[in-house]
Amino acid sequence: MRNRWISWMGAAGIALLLLSLTALPMAGQATNTAAKSALPRTPDGHPDLQGTYDLATMTPFERLGGDPPSYTKEKAEALMKAEIARRSTDNKPSSADRPAPPVGGDTTPAKSYFEFLEKAGGGPVGGYNRFWLNQGTTYTIVDGQIRTSIVVDPPDGHVPPYNDKAKKRFSATTRATPTSDQRENANPNAVEAPNALDDPERRPLGERCLLGFGSTSGPPALPDYFYNDLHQIVQTPDSIMILTEMVHDARVVRMNAQHLPKTIRRWMGDSVGHWEGDTLVVDTTNFNDKTRFRNATENLHVIERFTRVDDKTLLYRFTIEDPDTWDKSWTGEYTWPVTDKKIYEYACHEGNYALGDILRGARKQEAEEAAARTKK
Repeated sequence: MRNRWISWMGAAGIALLLLSLTALPMAGQATNTAAKSALPRTPDGHPDLQGTYDLATMTPFERLGGDPPSYTKEKAEALMKAEIARRSTDNKPSSADRPAPPVGGDTTPAKSYFEFLEKAGGGPVGGYNRFWLNQGTTYTIVDGQIRTSIVVDPPDGHVPPYNDKAKKRFSATTRATPTSDQRENANPNAVEAPNALDDPERRPLGERCLLGFGSTSGPPALPDYFYNDLHQIVQTPDSIMILTEMVHDARVVRMNAQHLPKTIRRWMGDSVGHWEGDTLVVDTTNFNDKTRFRNATENLHVIERFTRVDDKTLLYRFTIEDPDTWDKSWTGEYTWPVTDKKIYEYACHEGNYALGDILRGARKQEAEEAAARTKK
């Protein structure tokens, strides 16, 4: 993780944000499909999707309670302004003579979606300070609508409930297995099986540097809401590579190919693509049983659609299917804005001393306890 916009947190950042708010209607219009002649194209005639995109957004994955499907410009402006002001306040230096925190930590209710995420991440005692966070500052806009959720089908903006097959599958052992969309702060003890923190293979996949937190690697590729939201697309006639900044995941889409045999399973599935007009359609199957996006099975099927809207924007749409988990498919979409920010190496394991130290400490404690029992 790294910081890319500390300067946003001061008064100058708020001033720049206020100026950017006036561009909301134009940003909405930018999601209308561009004329075919205006689309940048590769030598083989297909839209050129190459570039680096910043997926950070203020739009939640699922709609918050009481929100409509979209905000008015005025409502979005007010929320954006309040959120940036909150971050600016959090970024101020702490007073050296500040009083001790309350017993049990800060349990005051969160006033915004991002404050809720941050409180969940660190618990009452806190987690990351503002220096390390690189969060979205605008909402995603599709067809001129300032969206209040990435999930658009069902229309209520929520993932459908689990079906009976999934509920029967959710034994304590199954629920203790990490999932590809699990948050960095996930505590299996809180919602799943006791002593889940004792087993390193039950820690979140991102914590173990296997996949990015929050399904950033995809499919589906989702915003992290904390940091490292850059994605890069490299395109050739035969294959398309999608590089994710978080954990440096790289997914290769094989164009106009057949899926691998069902016996070959991959962490990010087997992705094959084809063009439908000017839209890249990517069909992914063959997940392994360790990925389990939102507790789905290895039979998860993800269909993604990448549409070049203009030279600054991609529209990303995905549909999720797994009859063993949901009775019907569900869909989400949001825009990927082009950015000139640089992707840096995500050196995950190089500094990951904590897990090894925890395991060594646990083994030492067990040895000491065994020795004490022997003496009795």
